[in-house]
Amino acid sequence: MEIAYRKQDQDRLEKNFLEACKNQEFVSLIKKVGLTKEEAQKKTSKLEETINELNHCKECKGLYECKNVYLGHVSYPQKEENMIHFTYLPCRYKKEEIKQRKSETKVNEQARMKDIDVTDKKRVKVIKWLDKFYEKYDFSKPLKGLYLHGNFGCGKSFLIGALLNELKEKKNVSTEMIYFPEILRELKSDWELYEAKMHHYETVDILCIDDIGAEKVTDWSRDEVLGTILQTRMNRNLTTFFTSNLTMEELENHFLGKQTMEDKINARRIMERIKQLTEDMELISENRRK
Repeated sequence: MEIAYRKQDQDRLEKNFLEACKNQEFVSLIKKVGLTKEEAQKKTSKLEETINELNHCKECKGLYECKNVYLGHVSYPQKEENMIHFTYLPCRYKKEEIKQRKSETKVNEQARMKDIDVTDKKRVKVIKWLDKFYEKYDFSKPLKGLYLHGNFGCGKSFLIGALLNELKEKKNVSTEMIYFPEILRELKSDWELYEAKMHHYETVDILCIDDIGAEKVTDWSRDEVLGTILQTRMNRNLTTFFTSNLTMEELENHFLGKQTMEDKINARRIMERIKQLTEDMELISENRRK
């Protein structure tokens, strides 16, 4: 009986593989990666996913319309020492974003409150809030963080980064600013360090989740990663900041995913945690990335 089942499985793999080989893109991918027929048969469905994602990229005009599982990435096969594994490679738009992000991260890591431009009247309210937070911050008196939302490139991350750097240098506060879409990809690709990284995000004195709402929503990213981090930080009374291009209402819609009843409940639960942890403030100013 077991032999019969194995024969059926082999026949099924063979049939699926031959059907996939009708697509010349599939055949070309196998040759490019250097897979044998037997290797390709075992990975037919994953290879077809790669072809689908590559075709999405051909028609894509920017990250805002990415249809792939992980925003701005393609699941691509690699063969090393006769072992086949799939890794997430960034598309051309993601590469440009990463390049820009690295440049901005370097600037934000060096930012101090004395570097903040105070001539823009549209930023006065936010700057006053940051100054007040800095003066009042005390380990023994937990303070709410800030949900800072506004237009693209108006300096949200720089402002929060300047505050966190000042607290780290002058008051010995442990701080961390994470770019949420990239953190999700790193957590997914490095399970060995998953628990250690999650523990750090859950327990660092002040955490800033940068660009929340730019990630692709899955049950895992929303409920297991973000939900767990926020719940733990709430329980520990730890300060948390967010930056986003979305208002809280828009962010809740973003979290709806497939819009099932369960999605609606979980999206609302995430938003309640964010509201519990932060004050909501808008910053609409000139795009400083021009």
